[in-house]
Amino acid sequence: MTATDEKKLVLIVDDAPANLQMMRSILKDDFKIRVATSGAKALDLVKAEPHPDLILLDVTMPEMDGYEVCGILKATPEAKDIPVIFLTGKTEADDETKGFQVGAVDYIHKPFSPAVVKARVHTHLVLREAREQLARQLLEINNELEMAREIQLSILPHEIPMISGLEIAARYIPMSSVAGDFYDFIIVDEKHLGILIADVSGHGLPAALIASMLKGALAAQSQHAFDPGRVLSGLNRSLCGRFKHHFVTAAYVFVDMEKKSMSYAGAGHPPLLLWRTSTRSATEVLQNGLLLGFFPEAAYSGVELPVEPGDKVVLYTDGILETRSPSEQEFGSDLFKGFLESNRSLNAETFADSLLDELSSWSEHPRGNGQEDDITLLAINFLSQ
Repeated sequence: MTATDEKKLVLIVDDAPANLQMMRSILKDDFKIRVATSGAKALDLVKAEPHPDLILLDVTMPEMDGYEVCGILKATPEAKDIPVIFLTGKTEADDETKGFQVGAVDYIHKPFSPAVVKARVHTHLVLREAREQLARQLLEINNELEMAREIQLSILPHEIPMISGLEIAARYIPMSSVAGDFYDFIIVDEKHLGILIADVSGHGLPAALIASMLKGALAAQSQHAFDPGRVLSGLNRSLCGRFKHHFVTAAYVFVDMEKKSMSYAGAGHPPLLLWRTSTRSATEVLQNGLLLGFFPEAAYSGVELPVEPGDKVVLYTDGILETRSPSEQEFGSDLFKGFLESNRSLNAETFADSLLDELSSWSEHPRGNGQEDDITLLAINFLSQ
């Protein structure tokens, strides 16, 4: 006999010997039986190994009735998941309601019908096994998601590149264990840096798997890191044909500290935000081509912009714009620009944290909890060299 063939253990609790004998005779051929003649004895037997798989509990007993016993069982770690079926001669709705409130799963009414007793016991044992199987599967899924989360975090940059005259802060806040957001860098030399931010449609593992493809695809573009249009075209060709039900938006910026300029191109991505010291205002810069992953011959072009000390650039995914208040109002681009203008003097790290705090206040959710989309942002400050 294998472990799965072993008979289940049923604990019968009743102060009437005749009832105990009858229940034993009904169930003994199909189940192992343990009996108790009082609530106190039942509580002692539940602690003994092996624990019962199901408890048949008389409602009316002296000193400690079935309701009290059931309440104690449900508060006991080793017994809280054991199904309890009440044995009773009472048929009033209030009595049954009270039983369900203290944790019972069913009632068997006296006088006992052997067929009903066997059917109820079998049903709730099957249900318990199903619940335990689901719990095991959920645990396995959660373990796999944790492994996926660790793997995904490992492909993100472990540190921010150090470029003279440049200050960068990155924040990555997934809405669940894994995310469809991605960012990475192409470090050319001490004065030239490529920066990619991307957002895969959807959530969870499918989006995370697609996001992971971008790591190798971006590395393959390093030879022409200076040309945002070519970088996005290369990424697009790498992704086309790899998936059907998702798409990828992206923005790529190449910073040239030698020329004091940056080049930018997008692929269906939200515009970058730029604070200019010269104009004392924040503007959106949009140079978008088609989404990545659908059209192999899609072309992308970049725009070159001069930069000077004091300028600030923010790259981000749409989870920021779509953060909702309790009244369902989106944070949106106007509030985002206003926040940048009001906080333009902050260093990159403080700006990034302040923005996340602002979104938390706007949504009335703690940072990282309750958000409806992944959030990634890169705050870039141009400094005096």
